Amino acid sequence: MLAARERIGDLVKRTPLLEAEVRGARIWLKCECLQEGGAFKLRGATNRLLQLSAEERERGVVAFSSGNHARGVAIAARRLGIRAVIVMPSDAPQVKIEGTLGEGAEIIFYDRKTGNREAIAAKISDGTGATVVPSFDDEMIVAGQGTVGLEILDQLADVGQGHPPMVVAPCGGGGLASGIALAIPEAVIVGVEPDGWDDMARSLELGTIVPVAPNAPPTLCDALQTPRVSPITFDILRDRKAKIVSVSDEDVELAVLWAFEEHGLTVEPGGAAALAAVLGGEIDPPASSVIILSGGNVDPALHASIVNDYP
Repeated sequence: MLAARERIGDLVKRTPLLEAEVRGARIWLKCECLQEGGAFKLRGATNRLLQLSAEERERGVVAFSSGNHARGVAIAARRLGIRAVIVMPSDAPQVKIEGTLGEGAEIIFYDRKTGNREAIAAKISDGTGATVVPSFDDEMIVAGQGTVGLEILDQLADVGQGHPPMVVAPCGGGGLASGIALAIPEAVIVGVEPDGWDDMARSLELGTIVPVAPNAPPTLCDALQTPRVSPITFDILRDRKAKIVSVSDEDVELAVLWAFEEHGLTVEPGGAAALAAVLGGEIDPPASSVIILSGGNVDPALHASIVNDYP
């Protein structure tokens, strides 16, 4: 992971760590919603693409994502002159579609309910020789995401604080949470999933990976709609005895509103899941803990409706 930090160096932003008061406790907000591309995903994508050989770069890359990983891969690929094809669900937020196209990537759409994004990406890879760049099922992706944790330690040291007692992070496939778990082994790690998309929680409880239930409900947290976690992230979070909780759309809307009203931050629903869990009392972090705001790519109309129309 130290090598990942050195490798991606100046290619990612050092995002702010803001002090805040949440339910009477002084905590820190790690604002990856302000990362280039609007999410932490640029870290892992950059770390992975930088390690492609010249021949692999020539053949291009293919990734599958609802948006944040898509844009991260697209940015990293553009910088390196690599062709990028992204498999995205047809119901992905328009802001994420436009952001990915704006970075020069090609998008192949599929139906989230009936399609298999991994199979589509594999077929493209077989036909073109492109390297598949998964969003979390890759050690170099996890190492890149873990630089968030290393950055937190540096920023806390700057203000005279040691490691945080707890880090609360949104959890889809678990790449961010597991990367931070490796970077800050002293901290309690809490992952937060949307209600009904609690496959990491159920997998850890059962001791084996299980997919999301076939009747999983709709959720505003498109960034966290991962149908199945990976052995890499599962093993790390199991070994670190991570705690996983879930939040409702109502909890998430309140967190999006709170971030905007209290700190002027635009956070997408999935990116606000960890904050939602703390505001809603699903988890009670000790003072000096860190909450990750993992993404800010939200359609303006949705954000406006949450901020202006929340009861």
